[in-house]
Amino acid sequence: IAEAGEADEGAASRPRGRQSEAARNDLRIVDAARRVFARSGADAPVSAIAAEAGVGVGSLYRRFASKDDLLRHLCQAAMDESVDAAEAALAALDAGGDAWSAVDGYVRACVGFRSGAFAPAAGTFPVTAEMIATAERAHGLLERLLDAARQEGTLREGVTAVDVYGLVGLFSRRVPKAPKVPMTISWRQKMEFRGRAKDLQGRPAAKAEFFAEVK
Repeated sequence: IAEAGEADEGAASRPRGRQSEAARNDLRIVDAARRVFARSGADAPVSAIAAEAGVGVGSLYRRFASKDDLLRHLCQAAMDESVDAAEAALAALDAGGDAWSAVDGYVRACVGFRSGAFAPAAGTFPVTAEMIATAERAHGLLERLLDAARQEGTLREGVTAVDVYGLVGLFSRRVPKAPKVPMTISWRQKMEFRGRAKDLQGRPAAKAEFFAEVK
């Protein structure tokens, strides 16, 4: 009986082991795809993603039936993270923080998980109803953040969510062996957020630190 019980326990552990391995492969594939698309754009081949993840192409296709499926998964995950970042920024604002710091934190978070790395893929694959709903929610939350910063006087009128998406996309993608961004583009983007020079007077040092980092 003991031997039978041990055999049953071993048989039960094998599916769990395979599931754990599949979960690890899934995480490696997703992380690798983020890096590859950030470097090479959405035209990067699936083989490059598999190589970056250290898995076979077959393993990748067992998890995602097509490259479009992978892109949908990545875009949905990035939008979910954008919603989380915006909600965290708004919570900090509600707790008494200033609006500029809330916008600053949101942008830092989005660049940190490279949410803009997949922007070039927009329109190249069919989207789901969930993706549309998440995008609308993320956009609405960001507009609330920007409205608060405008009312505070730290963000000039005319700066929109589209400008923020452009900034995040700019710093989410990296070109190998090239400067992070051309200085002219960097300065233009920064000016969109700086507004008038007087708006910078008396602002926290973190603002200057952020612009120094993204220069």
